[in-house]
Amino acid sequence: MKLTKEKLKHFKDKLEEEKKILEDELSGVGRKNPSIPGDWEVAGEALGEVPDVADLAKNFEELDNKVAIQDSLEERLMQVSAALERIESDNYGVCKVDGKPIDEKRLEANPAAATCVEHAEQV
Repeated sequence: MKLTKEKLKHFKDKLEEEKKILEDELSGVGRKNPSIPGDWEVAGEALGEVPDVADLAKNFEELDNKVAIQDSLEERLMQVSAALERIESDNYGVCKVDGKPIDEKRLEANPAAATCVEHAEQV
């Protein structure tokens, strides 16, 4: 069953809100990569002139943590953006694997879902 216009608006609003939150969180750990549209890069202190080895190790650890956070946020942002594109192209709420409708409960839990629960691990 196809989603109603009201339901589509509901999910679009949820996705746009999540997209804004993700972009705000990403700007806290990085900045938009001017060379690659849609990509983010970690912003951090230079590792060059560090007074001692302990400080250098701490800087590397902080950078590593920022990279992990940024990767996770960036991946989710791509999923949310793809879901918004599916809304615009009238493909939202349809499983990418078998073409059947995605249950509304799944979309409520994860509005960016591209598959039904049965095929969740295949994408």
